[in-house]
Amino acid sequence: MVMGEPGREEYKIQSFDAETQQLLKTAIKDPGAVDLEKVANVIVDHSLQDCVFSKEAGRMCYAIIQAESKQAGQSVFRRGLLNRLQQEYQAREQLRARSLQGWVCYVTFICNIFDYLRVNNMPMMALVNPVYDCLFRLAQPDSLSKEEEVDCLVLQLHRVGEQLEKMNRQRMDELFVLIRDGFLLPTGLSSLAQLLLLEIIEFRAAGWKTTPAAHKYYYSEVSD
Repeated sequence: MVMGEPGREEYKIQSFDAETQQLLKTAIKDPGAVDLEKVANVIVDHSLQDCVFSKEAGRMCYAIIQAESKQAGQSVFRRGLLNRLQQEYQAREQLRARSLQGWVCYVTFICNIFDYLRVNNMPMMALVNPVYDCLFRLAQPDSLSKEEEVDCLVLQLHRVGEQLEKMNRQRMDELFVLIRDGFLLPTGLSSLAQLLLLEIIEFRAAGWKTTPAAHKYYYSEVSD
């Protein structure tokens, strides 16, 4: 089951109960008719539990923000969303200790929001450092020893690395020092983790692009 209209973006919400599906549909079509802070909390809560949804949620959030702005010229939903993101960001170490999957979902979600939300056609400055901090955490030795976190780090850099670098080149340089150190000093790194780190190092070195030869090399190795 999907939400949306022909010709518009579709949002996969089949993992929600019927009442929540209706709430989300209404938030997009008639945002003034629902409690948008509640909607923000519902989306964040579900993103922390469902990594598939966390990869898609940015589009839904963008659509609700656009609908609210058009209907009422307000930003209640965006404010509620950013407040929740900040709360979870401040408690990120506790989240990681409690649930590695929840932590990976959170990083995926905040990067997805960074990717979709724009102010004057630019990424939101308020999210730049929190996103960087999350990626720096994923590049620490104890995270690099866990394939789920390495996979998350590489996926998010593929998605938002180029945008992030434009916002703050120095922090990206520092992040890649950590990634290179992790690759060159492999204490407890799996062969897959080493392969993924080498791939992202080459990806950035090539101007955030993958050559067909590199894609064939790395992804045939991953599939093997």
